[in-house]
Amino acid sequence: MNRRSDRIIGVLLLLFAIWYGYTALHLRTTLLTDPIGPKFFPLFLATLMGLLSFYLIFKPDPDPEWPSTDEWVRIVLITLTFIGYAYLMNPLGFIVATTLEMIALSLIFRGPLWPAIISSFVFTLALYGLFEIALDLSLPAGQLMKMIGLG
Repeated sequence: MNRRSDRIIGVLLLLFAIWYGYTALHLRTTLLTDPIGPKFFPLFLATLMGLLSFYLIFKPDPDPEWPSTDEWVRIVLITLTFIGYAYLMNPLGFIVATTLEMIALSLIFRGPLWPAIISSFVFTLALYGLFEIALDLSLPAGQLMKMIGLG
């Protein structure tokens, strides 16, 4: 591999950052929204991604190393779990979906099963407390929790 691979990835990331930022600019806001609004974080991410892609384009690694086959498999599995997480958030709710996502990520990185389950649940509850109680931001309860009367 040569410097060209970093530049190609930099251009692709820059195009993605532009699309992501453009999409974020078109987010609809409701009348009752927080002072920052829903556009700030996606626009911040798009700006950061754009700046980092410029770094790849103009200062590529002279000898980049590409991931091994095993690492590519992990990358694909992680991507698939994040897509599944996005689709499961509304039906299962934050607590169940996040716990399952963290367990899946732990197993992808070859973590032991029971510590993965316990730590994922504890961390998810801590995140839930941070967002719901400390920051007063609501998270999806999910249809599952509503069906059993907890949502």
